[in-house]
Amino acid sequence: MADESGRQCEVCGASLPEGASSCPACGASALAPSEKGDASGARSGADPPAPASSPTSAAELTRRLATLQLWNDGSAALGVTLPSLPSWAEELARETPGQDGWIEVVRGVERLAQKRVVTALEEWDRKTKTRLSRLEAYSVDGRLERDQMDDLLHSARTGDIAQALATYQQVDRVVTLKERHLDQAREELERLVSLMRDMEALGMAPPEPPSQVANELERELRGGRLAPLKQRLRSLRTQAVNRLKDQLPAYVTQYGEFLLRERGDGLPVQLEATELGRAAREFARGRAEESLRRLRLLAQVHGTPSARSRRANAPGVGPTGASRTA
Repeated sequence: MADESGRQCEVCGASLPEGASSCPACGASALAPSEKGDASGARSGADPPAPASSPTSAAELTRRLATLQLWNDGSAALGVTLPSLPSWAEELARETPGQDGWIEVVRGVERLAQKRVVTALEEWDRKTKTRLSRLEAYSVDGRLERDQMDDLLHSARTGDIAQALATYQQVDRVVTLKERHLDQAREELERLVSLMRDMEALGMAPPEPPSQVANELERELRGGRLAPLKQRLRSLRTQAVNRLKDQLPAYVTQYGEFLLRERGDGLPVQLEATELGRAAREFARGRAEESLRRLRLLAQVHGTPSARSRRANAPGVGPTGASRTA
């Protein structure tokens, strides 16, 4: 007997119960065409399900963000700040399902960061080659550093920024260390020669003639023989200081007596006496170079007993320096 609703399946002709949405016999849809449209419209109006975040995408995003931070830390010594995602964007990227879009954003930031690193390394390369040329003028070998600089620029241009920055730090550290050794040797050489010249100017006998020592030490320095040079510098300075221990007290005593005579003649010599005392004190503290520098300046400004005696005994000059004939 037909169902009271009088509805039949359009596929198999079986009677359909009231309110049925499918045929109990064949399973075909029992909805009217208008009802099918309403159901389809309801489904199309709903929000599509959000794409799930795959573990692979999440891991890649985390890796790329960490790489950007590593690049930023490594490039700080270059004096550049690389572009990066703001903290709020990083947090949003990590929490948003479906991270492929954010990965593309980070790739774009990586490309900008790479360009900035390459530009900074090229500028550093030009300056460092000038520094190496100066070292090589003193026979300091820089071939290895030049090869490493070419390699790191190639790495940076091909995208291996982490390796390029690591090599940059190593090369820059080595070049700086070589420069420091050279500068220290140059400074010690100049201090020693100045000390010996001051000794000679004050009438004290240096271990060797200052001009001869300066030429010999300069050849050692230019030849890149820093180790034997430093050994010779220490030896010569020890000899000079030992001679000063014998000669300086007598000089200070003589100059002090000279100032006493001038004070007895009514000349103001308080400042000169103070400076003489400071020079003696500096030598006692182990600062031979500073002591002689003060003594030589004092002799240049105030004069020495021998210079005063020569002027006083000059023909036609009185005790005060005035012409007797005048």
